[in-house]
Amino acid sequence: MPQFSATRRVRHAAAEMFDLVADVERYPEFVPLCRALKVRTRIPEPEGVEVLIADMTVDYKFVRETFTSRVTLDRPNLQILVEYLEGPFSRLENRWTFHATGERTCEVEFFISYEFKSRTLGLLMGAVFDAAFRRFAAAFERRADVVYAK
Repeated sequence: MPQFSATRRVRHAAAEMFDLVADVERYPEFVPLCRALKVRTRIPEPEGVEVLIADMTVDYKFVRETFTSRVTLDRPNLQILVEYLEGPFSRLENRWTFHATGERTCEVEFFISYEFKSRTLGLLMGAVFDAAFRRFAAAFERRADVVYAK
């Protein structure tokens, strides 16, 4: 099962990076392969946690797929968990964790594990997804540089 993880030290506060990743509606503006993202539902939970049900459409050349996920935004612990609900995958899990390393710096941990239902789609998109995930952390860091520029 393909998976990818990365840890990056960035020059932005952990809370800022959490907010940037939690702002899922903006993903089509800068996330590789993301063509559309629509939040179906927002459910506030106790103690600063919010759960979203969202549809993300990924697009690459002639392949366009939409999948639905449950996104848990755990602000008090600076963690985001994405759990797959429906679409072209048999399994998908994505986690973000943000650790403050200073007042204006943090370490961002990114992990994703996935498997396509269709072997053919897996062969077609596997290498593309792997390359895109390797660019994810950098894309979010560049976005933070623009959003939080001083």
